[in-house]
Amino acid sequence: MKKLAETFVQGASKIENIQIIFKPAKDVLLEDLLCCQGIAIGSPEYFGYMAGLIKDFFDRTYEKAEQITIGLPYMIFVCAGNDGRGAITQIERIVKGYHWKKVYEHFRVVGVPREEDFAHVEEMGQTLAAGVEAGIY
Repeated sequence: MKKLAETFVQGASKIENIQIIFKPAKDVLLEDLLCCQGIAIGSPEYFGYMAGLIKDFFDRTYEKAEQITIGLPYMIFVCAGNDGRGAITQIERIVKGYHWKKVYEHFRVVGVPREEDFAHVEEMGQTLAAGVEAGIY
């Protein structure tokens, strides 16, 4: 999962004039969320659910960020041993409460990531950064 996230950041880094905050969920602060112009949520799937620290991030930020981050462009990518749908569904349910805007089809990797999976996640990063930089999102 970490390598997929790093690959996403590599893609986003191809766009100039974009500041990237890349942190594990446990280290993300409310201030990080409030100052961002787009967010990517990457999670492993555990027992058909997102990682507990991703849920913790949502729990820590929801009340104060809900009304402030309406319309925030977001993407989800999941790495799963099962099928990844459960994790994506749970993240989508929570994000619906924030009223964020999905800007790219969610992506799931089942099993060990392949080269084409890394290429896809890199494209996702570049797309989110380019959309934010261009003011499309």
